[in-house]
Amino acid sequence: MSLSHSCPCSEYCFLQKAMNTIGGKWKLPILCSLTANGTTRYNDLLRNIKGISNTMLSKSLRELENAGLVKRFEYLEIPVRVEYVLTEKAVRLQPILLELIQWEIERETGGRGK
Repeated sequence: MSLSHSCPCSEYCFLQKAMNTIGGKWKLPILCSLTANGTTRYNDLLRNIKGISNTMLSKSLRELENAGLVKRFEYLEIPVRVEYVLTEKAVRLQPILLELIQWEIERETGGRGK
């Protein structure tokens, strides 16, 4: 892929669009929680992600669902059970996020993180 077509300086920047999709305070913690725990109920996500409000969890999950990164399952039981799971798109994102983690470790440790 040529960077000239996706340069951050261009009018339509694919990198900026990707960062907007997963950016914000809560989307990465949600993705990390779902990666670590698999299919997770809404209230378990609320408990697992320290400091997130009900409103922000709901909003962030909706945005991740609209981006095709999270799938929502609603079971019409009493009480209603709602679960979330990563989609294949989100699973394909995991190696990229792991590379970012490794990059930050190396940056902080001056390359001694391996």
